[in-house]
Amino acid sequence: MKQITASLGITFPNRPSILTALETLGIGTVGGLLFLWAHLPGGLITGAMVATGIAAIAGRPLTVPPFITQSLLVVLGISIGSVVTRDLVQHVSAYPFTIAMLAGATFCATFGSSLYLQRVHGWDRTSAFLAGSPGAMGQITMLAVERGADLPAIAVVQTVRVIILTAALPMLLALTGVASASSFSLPLAAAPPWQLVALVSASLAVALLLRIMKFPASWMFGAMIASSVLHGTGMVEGGVPPWVRSVALVGIGALIGARFARMKVRVLAGHINAALGSFAVAIAITGVFVGIIALTTHVRLSDVVVAFAPGAMDAMLALALTLHIDPIFVGAHHLSRFVFVSIATPGIVHLFGRTQDDVDD
Repeated sequence: MKQITASLGITFPNRPSILTALETLGIGTVGGLLFLWAHLPGGLITGAMVATGIAAIAGRPLTVPPFITQSLLVVLGISIGSVVTRDLVQHVSAYPFTIAMLAGATFCATFGSSLYLQRVHGWDRTSAFLAGSPGAMGQITMLAVERGADLPAIAVVQTVRVIILTAALPMLLALTGVASASSFSLPLAAAPPWQLVALVSASLAVALLLRIMKFPASWMFGAMIASSVLHGTGMVEGGVPPWVRSVALVGIGALIGARFARMKVRVLAGHINAALGSFAVAIAITGVFVGIIALTTHVRLSDVVVAFAPGAMDAMLALALTLHIDPIFVGAHHLSRFVFVSIATPGIVHLFGRTQDDVDD
């Protein structure tokens, strides 16, 4: 049994990790509820992220065990799939063009950020390129270790970008009134008990199947696929209970904020300027592509902004749910970018990458 669960990437927490997880989720819950009480954009996920991020920087060893993370991603996937209706199919026609534009935006933003880090901050080519690549953090980390790149610096740039986007996007969309134009909403009622059992069972089955196939983000996308089919065909009505969805949003926010627990304050302070500068370059370049799509298509601007945001896939999809933005559109684009980055990055690093050691030689 242990061999089977290990092969699927399923690990069960021990007592110390459970206590740490309870502390992490507890801090995240307090932050989320405070943001919700203050009616701040992003509510639960943003508040949880900010609270755990502050606690992690202050020195608390916060973390969320893989088993809990996987459970949160399954709930997130089920919630995303619950918005699928037959009317949603009409939006699929815009995907090929916008996904092609996303590939162009990802390529240009990555190289723009990389060039900035090399010219302004003196980074070696490989570290700069890996830091500028959005998403696919596991792939980026493995390549950084393999090529001898500056892993702590890369982690700072990647983490700061996710934190800023998760905190700033809700504020930006709320202040501009863009998010209010969205018509997507989650089912408020929970599915009947027997439908809920079928929904969870099917979601876990598809997620495990994708896990065996080594599909990226298998837990979330497996659950999303199963939930989408069941809701789209009318076999299931309603979703997970609202309180379960709220717990998942808090958990995702806490998971993001806890990333700072693995960083030393000295390392964070030493690379914060590089992180902010490269983020500004990436957003400026991505904004050009978002503007082109907004002017040439009928896709809602809020959908495009979140779909093109170079942040973590789980965080952006959770934001889509929170802000009532089309999560299927957002999910399709973030998955496309994940695949694009995963396939293209190793080859580009092999052809053009160069570490500081190579330069010194």
